[in-house]
Amino acid sequence: MRPSFIYGTAADNATFACAVTIACICHSIHYAKRLIETQFVHRFSNATMPIRNLFKNCIYYWGFSAFIAYFVNHPLYTSPGFTQVLIGLIGFALSEMGNLSIHLLLRNLRPPGSKERKIPYPNSNPFTLLYKFVSCPNYSYEFYSWVFFSLMTQCLPAILFTLAGFGQMKIWADAKHRAYKKDFPNYPKNRTPMIPYVC
Repeated sequence: MRPSFIYGTAADNATFACAVTIACICHSIHYAKRLIETQFVHRFSNATMPIRNLFKNCIYYWGFSAFIAYFVNHPLYTSPGFTQVLIGLIGFALSEMGNLSIHLLLRNLRPPGSKERKIPYPNSNPFTLLYKFVSCPNYSYEFYSWVFFSLMTQCLPAILFTLAGFGQMKIWADAKHRAYKKDFPNYPKNRTPMIPYVC
């Protein structure tokens, strides 16, 4: 939808690029997946989240979503070529499957109702092989999802969202990596926090 009060009446007749529809579907699937995982997959060690996080998170996610949507839906938006969109779509889908795979592995590490912690290792799912290299592959896959989304849309606000997300996830990954090394003397020494061999 292109409301005329945002883009002007001329926008009503402008056609949508296929990449715009694909981006909308991918964006929606990502957040639907997160909601479903929160309800049915994650086992949280803390029962509550500070209320201030609700406002901070809503401003962050809704703000960036509106920022990306404004530019991607703009009548003057120029879609990248078919090959670039296809590579972005495939990369995004694989990264989302990888992220889900890691969340399922983590869920199975913690028995219901417990706060038990174990060192995560890859299982038979090939997406979990990233655990051979990093401590937080769920953040790695999340970052890769948005890298491919940015490639697919070729949109600067998407790139800015990807970089902002990377910055926050890197902070979390560093903290979890330090905690793993502190709590488990036999923790694999070759793992980096989030990006294999880099950081």
